[in-house]
Amino acid sequence: MTGKKIPFSPPDITDLEKKMVMDVLESGWITTGPKTSEFEKKMGEYLNVNNVVALSSATAGMELILKVFNISHGDEIITTPYTYTATSNIILHRGIKPKFVDVDKDSFLIDLEKLSEAITPKTKAVITVDFAGVPVDYDAVRKILKDKKREDIIFMSDSAHAFGAKYKGERVGSQADFHIFSFHAVKNLTTAEGGAITFNNNNFLGKEELKKELKITSLHGQSKDALSKMKAGAWKYDVITDGFKCNMTDINAAIGLAQLERYDDILEKRKLIFNIYNEALKNKEWATIPFDKNENNETSYHLYPLRINGFGESERDLVIQRLAEIGIATNVHFTPLPMFTLYKNIGYSINDYPNAYNQYKNEISLPLYSKLDLNDAKYIVEEVIKCVEKMI
Repeated sequence: MTGKKIPFSPPDITDLEKKMVMDVLESGWITTGPKTSEFEKKMGEYLNVNNVVALSSATAGMELILKVFNISHGDEIITTPYTYTATSNIILHRGIKPKFVDVDKDSFLIDLEKLSEAITPKTKAVITVDFAGVPVDYDAVRKILKDKKREDIIFMSDSAHAFGAKYKGERVGSQADFHIFSFHAVKNLTTAEGGAITFNNNNFLGKEELKKELKITSLHGQSKDALSKMKAGAWKYDVITDGFKCNMTDINAAIGLAQLERYDDILEKRKLIFNIYNEALKNKEWATIPFDKNENNETSYHLYPLRINGFGESERDLVIQRLAEIGIATNVHFTPLPMFTLYKNIGYSINDYPNAYNQYKNEISLPLYSKLDLNDAKYIVEEVIKCVEKMI
C-alpha cells in the first residue's frame, strides 16, 4: 500500500501556469483580450482548424451554436443518452425535448444505424459524443446525412473529452461541422473553466461571417468587445442580437496557453498510465478494457472506463466503496440521462436504452491524470484486481 490518498482527477498546474496568470493580472487587462485571441490562434494551429472561438464552457459553446442557427421549439435534435447532462440540457433550454439514440452494443458511442433511422424531416441537428476521448466515426455520420439527402442537418460533435485525440491520423477538431471542447478543471487541458468551438467553414449555411457572429452573440450581442470599447473615445456600440454572456477571460486563456505549451507531455503521461492499466488487465477474463487506438483512431486518454464483466450496479458500487476505504478515488462515467429525475419526469425510461444501461451498470473509471505517479497507477490497478477477484 502507498500509504496515501489517491484523488480521482486533480488539475496539473505548474509554475508556468502561475507565471502566465500573474503576467495577465499585472497587465491591467484581465477579461477577454489579447491572451484569449492568442489562445484561439495557437489552438487553431495545434488542431489544424480554421476557426476557434474560446468561451466560458463547452456547454455555452453548444448552446451558442443552437442560438445562432435559431434551432428552437418545433425542431428536432438527436443525441445520445450516454453523456453528461450538459449535452442534453442545452437542447432543453431551446424548448426541445431531446431525441435520444442508444449507444451501440458494447460501445460507449452512438449507434449509427439507429441514428440513421431516427432522422425525420424535423431534424435540424445531430450531436454526437466523443466519450472518454474516443472519436465517433465522423465520416460515417456524414455519409448517413448524405445518403438521407439531409446535409442541411448541423453535425455537432461534443468533443469535450477529445482534445488531442486523432481521427484517421488528424487531430480531432475539423471533421464535424462543429467540435466543442471543454477545458474544465478535470479535463486533459484545463483553463479552470472554459471551452471552445472549432470549425472550418466561416460561411456555414450561408452565414456571412460566422466566427464574428458567434463572438458577438457570446457577449450579449454587442457589436464591440470590452477591450475595444475601453479605448479612448470608442465608447459607442450597438446591440444587434439577444446574446449570451459566455466569453472566456484572459486569466483563463493564460492557463490554457501554458497548458497548450506542455500538452504533448501531458498527453504522453496519460498514455503511459493507460498502458499500465491495459497491461495489468488485458488477460483478465472479467475485464473489458477501453479503446485506446487502432490503425485509424486514437483516444485522447481522458478516461479509463473499465467494465467488469458479470457485475451489476451493486457489485460495481461495492468495488468503488472498497477502493475508497483504502484511499483510491474512482468514478462512474456516466449515469445514462434517462435514469435521472429530470428526464424521468419528462417521460424518458432507461428501459428504452438497454445498451446504455448495460455499459453503465458495470463501468468504473480509474484515476487517469498527468500528475499521477506511475507506481501509484500500478498500485491502483493491483488493488482493483484484488478487489474484483475477491468478489467473483
